[in-house]
Order: sequence, then C-alpha cells, then structure tokens
Amino acid sequence: MGFMMQIRPEVLKKLREDYPPGAKVELIEMCDPYRDMPAGMHGEVMFVDDAGGVHIAWANGSTLAAIHGIDRIRRID
Repeated sequence: MGFMMQIRPEVLKKLREDYPPGAKVELIEMCDPYRDMPAGMHGEVMFVDDAGGVHIAWANGSTLAAIHGIDRIRRID
C-alpha cells in the first residue's frame, strides 16, 4: 500500500505563491540517501504538485522535488 501525504489547502496555496514556476531557489538540505544533492545547489522551480512537492530543475541536471516538511529550500531571486 502506498503512502499519501496530506497537506492543508492553505499551506498548498502559500507554497504555490512562494514558489511560482521560474523562481530561483537554493538547497539547504535534502533528505534523500540515494541522491548526491549538496547544500548550496541552485535550481529553478518548475511547479508545485498537489502534495506540496516543489519540483525543481537543479543545476546538476536532476529534477527532484523538495518535499514540504522534509527537505529545506529557500528562494534566492
């Protein structure tokens, strides 16, 4: 059985306001033991999904999402 993360509608709305497509971000921390995603890496937001994942095109070519409440990013533009 899969895991489905629930997010409050007002939190999702705020994430989409804070991280619109094209926004520049910096990675503070990503909790993914299977990927080399060092702090300080920059990327550009592609979209925010319905679970609150901020999908980013990273400078290393990856397109991993930053997961709300787990990973940490900050907007730099």
